[in-house]
Amino acid sequence: MPDAVWSTIFFLVIFAINLVGVRLYGELEYWFALLKILIVFVFIIIAILVTSGAVGEGPIGFKFWNDPGPFGVNGIGTLNVLLSAGFSFMGTEIVGITAAEAKNPTKTVPRAIRNTFWRIIFFYIVTILLIGLCIPYTDPNLSNSDDNPATASFTLVFQLAGITAGAHIINAVILISVLSAANSSLYTCSRTLMGLARDRNAPRFMSRLNRFGAPYIAVAFSAIIGFLCVFVSIYSATVAFTWFLSITAVSGFISWWGIAVVHIRFRRAFKAQERDMDDLPFKAFGYPWTTSLAIILTTFVIFGQGYTAFYPQFDGVKFASNYIGLLPAICWYIGHKLVRKSKVVPLIEADFETGRVTHIDIEKDENEDKQHQTWYRKALAWILLQ
Repeated sequence: MPDAVWSTIFFLVIFAINLVGVRLYGELEYWFALLKILIVFVFIIIAILVTSGAVGEGPIGFKFWNDPGPFGVNGIGTLNVLLSAGFSFMGTEIVGITAAEAKNPTKTVPRAIRNTFWRIIFFYIVTILLIGLCIPYTDPNLSNSDDNPATASFTLVFQLAGITAGAHIINAVILISVLSAANSSLYTCSRTLMGLARDRNAPRFMSRLNRFGAPYIAVAFSAIIGFLCVFVSIYSATVAFTWFLSITAVSGFISWWGIAVVHIRFRRAFKAQERDMDDLPFKAFGYPWTTSLAIILTTFVIFGQGYTAFYPQFDGVKFASNYIGLLPAICWYIGHKLVRKSKVVPLIEADFETGRVTHIDIEKDENEDKQHQTWYRKALAWILLQ
């Protein structure tokens, strides 16, 4: 069957899951994540064996860091892939969005944020390092003659280890990962629309809930965009993917930039109103340096990733595809200001009382969390939070 048919079938299933409610969504994501974690563990072990020479043709070590080098031609290749690399990291901010539907949010959300940080270090950074050790960026199997992706780098490492079934395993995991990404993205989009509607920044009907507690109209609206992406890919999957990747990745970096800016204003307003920082249930590590660094890096990626449109000569199509993601953010922001005639809230007037979490709420959630945790979960939580 055509790819679009399979995409439609899977998308209908994901659409139905998000209409049922958050419990089924969370259960599926738990098993999806568990499978992905297991395959990454297996990959890390195999990659270490390959680069050390325990399996494969012999020890590799840091050979490919000397020739052809770790960062592409003169390091420029690294800048070129920052957008697509950042796209792979996106979705970590879903931790904040799920707070409204989480059980014991004062405990589970800070724990999830800390765990997310260490998981990124281990599952992303370590994996990238090992791929760079095992495979040179000049490997012909990494791309076809038309520069489109060919064999996945995970699969190549399995092949180097002599595991011929690795390609099938990785393809299955990639499919599950894509389904997981689609599932979480539909959840994130619909809950964001619901939040905007409740704040009167989107049509109020977007906040309507069905009997399962799911914002069914927001889910349906989000799904329409997904179906449009599926049908556009019928005409040219490669071109459609390139454009959608640029739009969503740039939008994601803009969201991260906005989160960092709002975080700084939040802390400044909290201080301006002479509130006690100990009242915050969670405080970001390294503030304000880490937040400032996030603003600098996201700005650099947003505007710097499209250098190929200017070098060696200007290319209008590349320029449009690289920077089209800026257009929706600018239009929505200016449009909101013109329609609502809103102004930037002064620090001294920022609202910290609506939905405020008190020490009584925190103690109540702590007691409830301890009662329902098994001994091994308590031990694991203690290890991860130290």
